[in-house]
Amino acid sequence: MKILIVTDAWHPQVNGVVRSLTEVAGQLGAFGAQAVFLTPSGFATVGMPTYPDIRLALPAPWQVAQRIEAERPDFIHIATEGPLGILARRFCMKRRRAFTTSYHTRFPDYVAARLKFGKGWMERLMHRFHAPARATMVSTPTLERELRALGYENLARWPRGVDTVLFNPRKARRLDLPRPIFLYAGRIAVEKNLEAFLSLDLPGTKMITGDGPARAELEAKYPDAQFYGTLKGEQLAETYASADAFVFPSRTDTFGNVMLEALASGVPVAAFPVPGPLDVIGRAPVGVLDHDLRKAALKALNIPRAACRNFALQFSWAASARMFLSNILAANGRSPLPETMTAAA
Repeated sequence: MKILIVTDAWHPQVNGVVRSLTEVAGQLGAFGAQAVFLTPSGFATVGMPTYPDIRLALPAPWQVAQRIEAERPDFIHIATEGPLGILARRFCMKRRRAFTTSYHTRFPDYVAARLKFGKGWMERLMHRFHAPARATMVSTPTLERELRALGYENLARWPRGVDTVLFNPRKARRLDLPRPIFLYAGRIAVEKNLEAFLSLDLPGTKMITGDGPARAELEAKYPDAQFYGTLKGEQLAETYASADAFVFPSRTDTFGNVMLEALASGVPVAAFPVPGPLDVIGRAPVGVLDHDLRKAALKALNIPRAACRNFALQFSWAASARMFLSNILAANGRSPLPETMTAAA
């Protein structure tokens, strides 16, 4: 069976949406499914307002329709609410074609953080976008509860995974930096609340990997922090494993794949007790969630690295892909995959 995944977020972007879609697509073949993508590739693009590094496609409706028809997919999944997602939704609605969606990003919170005004209108637009979907996939129980309270129906759980081979404590290396090393990895943008970390009075070194529109301003404002830009693959894995604690200051993320990557690397997490960290960490003894982020960061240093690694081993991209496919099958009136079915089956 062929699944067309429509996404406005795609390589060379480095974020949780791109990583999740890429990893899950790579696993689907083991379950008898093929993923193909409709992405901004091949279209004229424009920089997203307030974040020009993210390129948004500018297709005509007929171009999107032509791409979808050429693929002749069995199922259509719309992963993002951008221009491609909007036009793919329009295609499906016009042709009475069933589709599923996923809710990856709290855009109402991001818009409110960037434009400094209420998010209610954006919440209504998001609800309208997802309402016709046979199923809207969400990553965590907390997000599911939040969306149900906003009137969403047909919600389905789609957990994330982590590459425990790439992210591994054995990849730690000696860094010529004062210890302890507190690491942040991810997009450097206002919605990530990075100043809540950078402004803390902490011993040792604050290490920042990633890029984004707020980098230049924050790098100038906090010259003692070490900014390394975007790291990938082995270089990123080594950086994770070489840190002493991972600090996740975001209050708006729906999940936070980077927390699982840190834990798989044997690095404990410090974060606020908000959705995302509460769902990933919860009461597990692999991180400290506290409204006092400094206290959380310092306490996290006492957590055994082995406990973090063992916790992360519970997550896999194969299990995530199985649930993704099961949700699509169930939403289209097919029998979902058995819970006991594995990628090797």
